[in-house]
Amino acid sequence: MATDISEAMRQFIQDRGMSEELIYRTIENALLAAYKRRFGNVDNAVVRFDGEREVSIFAKKKIVDGEEDGVDPVSEIDVHEARELDPKAEIGDEILIEVDPKNFDRISVQSAKQTAHQSLREIQKDSLYSEFKDKVGEIIIGYYQRERNGTIYVDLGKMEGILPKKYQSFPREHFEVNDRIKTLIIEVNKTSTGLQIVLSRTHTDFVKAIFEMEVPEIYDKIVEIHKIVREPGLRTKMAVFSNRDDVDPVGACVGLKGVRIQAVIKELFGEKIDILKYDADPRKFIKNALSPAEVQDVIILDEAKKQALAVVSDSQLSLAIGKQGLNVRLANRLVDWSIDVKTVEQFEEMPIASQSRKAVSELFNDSDYEEEYSRISELPGVDTVVVQSLKENGIDFIQDFLELDEEKLAEIHTISAEQIETLNKLIEEYVEIVEEDDAYTQEYSEDSEAGQLADRENPDAEFEENEEYECPECGAKITMDMTSCPNCGIGLSFEYEDE
Repeated sequence: MATDISEAMRQFIQDRGMSEELIYRTIENALLAAYKRRFGNVDNAVVRFDGEREVSIFAKKKIVDGEEDGVDPVSEIDVHEARELDPKAEIGDEILIEVDPKNFDRISVQSAKQTAHQSLREIQKDSLYSEFKDKVGEIIIGYYQRERNGTIYVDLGKMEGILPKKYQSFPREHFEVNDRIKTLIIEVNKTSTGLQIVLSRTHTDFVKAIFEMEVPEIYDKIVEIHKIVREPGLRTKMAVFSNRDDVDPVGACVGLKGVRIQAVIKELFGEKIDILKYDADPRKFIKNALSPAEVQDVIILDEAKKQALAVVSDSQLSLAIGKQGLNVRLANRLVDWSIDVKTVEQFEEMPIASQSRKAVSELFNDSDYEEEYSRISELPGVDTVVVQSLKENGIDFIQDFLELDEEKLAEIHTISAEQIETLNKLIEEYVEIVEEDDAYTQEYSEDSEAGQLADRENPDAEFEENEEYECPECGAKITMDMTSCPNCGIGLSFEYEDE
């Protein structure tokens, strides 16, 4: 028995990679289970291993005088029998009696085998769990074994992992039996049937781990990945930044002649990858995130709600949005902003266009800027229904609206009085109406009726020609009808000077 057990121990240590201590404990528990099944008690059972991995089981028995007290064959031995084994044995001593394995019946052996198998399974499960639990988030390479209900079973060597259908990239990926598969360990679970290792090829960490393998700068933390978003099998966007000024993060990921990025694309079965530079400025980051489209401008609509507008040319609109909105959808997730893409023409028609121009002018001009509105449609917050109704009646400019009297406004039945009042308030708020001052616009001319000077406050007053002045030479009183001073005789001439 000892030789058989020793050989089994060597085989377990070699095949399973289990420690000797765990093997010894398993065998000890199995022998004790067999002993208990055979003799009903394990209090006096002792299992010993020698240096050659030999194992033996002993029964610890107390030496008694069998003639006087009788003998319990399980836990006691007569003194005469004990002295045959050890001449120095005395009554009251304890002696170890080796148990012959042949004394175990079939049921006892079967109980030992079940105990050993159960212990080995638990030990192996705990050992593998500890090993693979530390590998969660790492890349592992296995081989395609079989497929069942869409789930691929992958041979990992010591264990078999599962690649569920939801973690497979469709429609690009396709595997055959014994194909080499590179996957990411995402879960390690203990189950009643053993250990379950869940694998994935769709997680963003899978792409990150591949880049760490292909790009030394990422592995060394010189270039860091800010964020990765992905539509598995279709497109991936990755924002990177460099911790050193002399290292281009995008160039490092692409590699010389694109050798690094091509290796990643090959592993992802041709999935498109956009690598862009991360920027703390949301405007620049949004512009980069919409690559490969060229964005002319980015307008922040609501910073609190993270809403932005990207302006592109007509030729770049479809590229910025992407097929079925994929490009802008990934850009939204990458920058964590809600991005609306418009062409230049669409942007000019939006009310936000005038507000944007105002903001730019306020930013770059030292003087206070006030937006000049000429059309009713340019007024911030104006009702589009009112704008359309006025256009249908030939009224597009604010000046045209202000010149309408109440009767003409009443003839426009599609606009209510409340809407007209609201429009007037908008005009008062955003439009400065300058009234011409007659004191500065009147012109004087002796040869025309328009040259007659009139007083603004008293238009009926006539010009008094006999108004008195002082002679510039002697100070005597003179009037405008005089041609010379009556006191000093100096010639006089009266002229008018425009302000």
